[in-house]
Amino acid sequence: MEKYKHMPDEWDRWLDASVDRDCRPADILAAMVAANYDPAYAEQVIGERIARRRTGLPAAERAPYRYGTPRIRHQGNLIRTGDRDVRVVMRLDQPVVAVLDNVLSDDECDAVVALARDRLAPSATLSPATGENQVRDTRTSRGAFLPEGDNALLRRLNRRIAQITNTPVEHGEALHVLHYGVGAEYKPHPDYFDPNSPGFAATLRRGGQRIATLIVYLNDVEDAGDTVFPKLGLSVVPKKGAAVYFEYMNEEGQLDEATLHGGAPVGAGEKWVLTKWVRQDVFR
Repeated sequence: MEKYKHMPDEWDRWLDASVDRDCRPADILAAMVAANYDPAYAEQVIGERIARRRTGLPAAERAPYRYGTPRIRHQGNLIRTGDRDVRVVMRLDQPVVAVLDNVLSDDECDAVVALARDRLAPSATLSPATGENQVRDTRTSRGAFLPEGDNALLRRLNRRIAQITNTPVEHGEALHVLHYGVGAEYKPHPDYFDPNSPGFAATLRRGGQRIATLIVYLNDVEDAGDTVFPKLGLSVVPKKGAAVYFEYMNEEGQLDEATLHGGAPVGAGEKWVLTKWVRQDVFR
């Protein structure tokens, strides 16, 4: 039987009542899944309902995002780091998005892939309702975190990326490598955590909100696999050693919904990327 992805009025009223009674999100989710609701859909509507209750306003009625000075700094079309000149190929100011080239050398890309290859596991997403890591069909890649340790290459890359993003090294999460085979994708999503979703409370205590992302392409993809920004009509084609950077939190703590993005399905070959997520405080 096909899983439900819509709610009749009686279930809508039940969900409101459950949230108003402060029922545990995990219990609400379990009840909906037992009633044949699609788990990803159920998590989404539970999170939205809890957020609406806490803020009192739907997203359409919140104050518009205020753009200030971008964190990323460049001189003309260059970002000069301690060991490499990175070229700015394209940039937007609202939202802040930049396509960069020469971020990693070919040899560095190959070395990162070699480090990650034997550590890959199915990619998970964090449930906004329960905080559990769950493997979903919205994200079909395999991934691995690469803690720096005493690895000279990772230490060098972490410092270079901190200079590119103009943020302290200590504010970055561990480098994360993702591998996409043919057909693998990551459906559009934000990288920030909704502060009104109970499942994100624990990760927000580890370093505050995510504020920016750098995605570095570690190989040339034979076909497709673009990074897409559906609200912008923008599609970034993977190029070995190049990257796309975007930021999504301002000084007032507002979150920029225009940075919704995803990884389009790979049509042929494979795609390797290196992701760095930057937090507002020291990440622990």
